[in-house]
Amino acid sequence: MVFGRGKKAKKEAASEPEDVREDGAAESANAATAESGRSVTGPFDVSEISSRDGYVDLGALLIAPREGLQLRLEVEEATQRVVAVTMDLDASSLQLQAFAAPRSEGLWDEIREQIGQSVGGQGGQVEEIQGDFGTELVAKLPSSASDGSQGYRVARFIGVDGPRWFLRGVFGGEAAQNRDAAAGLEELFRKIVVIRGDNPMPPRDLLQLRLPKDAPGPVPPGTPEFEQPERGPEITQIG
Repeated sequence: MVFGRGKKAKKEAASEPEDVREDGAAESANAATAESGRSVTGPFDVSEISSRDGYVDLGALLIAPREGLQLRLEVEEATQRVVAVTMDLDASSLQLQAFAAPRSEGLWDEIREQIGQSVGGQGGQVEEIQGDFGTELVAKLPSSASDGSQGYRVARFIGVDGPRWFLRGVFGGEAAQNRDAAAGLEELFRKIVVIRGDNPMPPRDLLQLRLPKDAPGPVPPGTPEFEQPERGPEITQIG
């Protein structure tokens, strides 16, 4: 597995804190059911694993290594803050961002609507579909080919609400349109572990990512190598 850094050109806007209250027993029961399914199939909260050994530690996210996997951290140019990590596997990519979320309700429904508005504002189209991770979005954005012809760039958005966190994934390349091509990255997505931390945070604030710390002792198989920085995928600017 190869590990590198990328740059993210557009600054993420901070969200204002939101007041959240529970709206009744039915909503709490639905949330508990959703949590039960996620805690079995992943992605996982750090409280749901027995050990952090064997993961690539990126701060808010723990990622399981895999042969042929390349990781790139996307850095905000203005602040040098790490704002996303992208997993590249074969001809596909999966960009990851983790956010703080309210205790009693998820963010994915609201974020899907905002992604749709953002894509529409860029002259694109979105379609809601049902997949293994629940409701997903497939976005088509206008794009110019090298020969000047006009076409579309496709991205597939997935979102998972966890305990006080929200994890968003954006598939690019073949995985955006081909379920078979996405299988490897989907498996890695299910193995991700989110570390929310105990500090109070406004909903939608990005959870802090970082370069992995150097570990003492022998280098285990699959430990990432480092490469020169690259610009992150343009799809990071959506939503």
